Amino acid sequence: MAELKTQPNKQDVENFLNGVENEAKREDSFSILELMKEETGAEPIMWGDSIVGFGQYHYKYVSGREGEWFLTGFSPRKQNLTLYVMDGFEGYDQLLGKLGKYSTGKSCLYIKKLEDVDQDVLRELVSKSVEHMKESNA
Repeated sequence: MAELKTQPNKQDVENFLNGVENEAKREDSFSILELMKEETGAEPIMWGDSIVGFGQYHYKYVSGREGEWFLTGFSPRKQNLTLYVMDGFEGYDQLLGKLGKYSTGKSCLYIKKLEDVDQDVLRELVSKSVEHMKESNA
């Protein structure tokens, strides 16, 4: 079975974030970094070349594939800030209704800029997601 390309590594998180070209996105990234540190109690680790991850859990699929992944994380992409909500968005309708301007993928929350969302609601979403991931993978 092929190994995942996205692995934790020793790349420096602050150096990575300081390399974000867009100043507003760089500032937003540092704010998200602090929010996730506070909500997870974990130190950030680079996963691959562009994802800042927090915490870790072990997964195992029915197919037999298994590995380690981060509990939550984010990446300052060109188009938007991508936040990884690993348990998906089912059950978060009420929070999402109060969040602000965003879009979602399966486990990705996409925001253009941090000022587009209610940061207290974002904090609660991250906290609940991490709590759920810890409980379901204990």
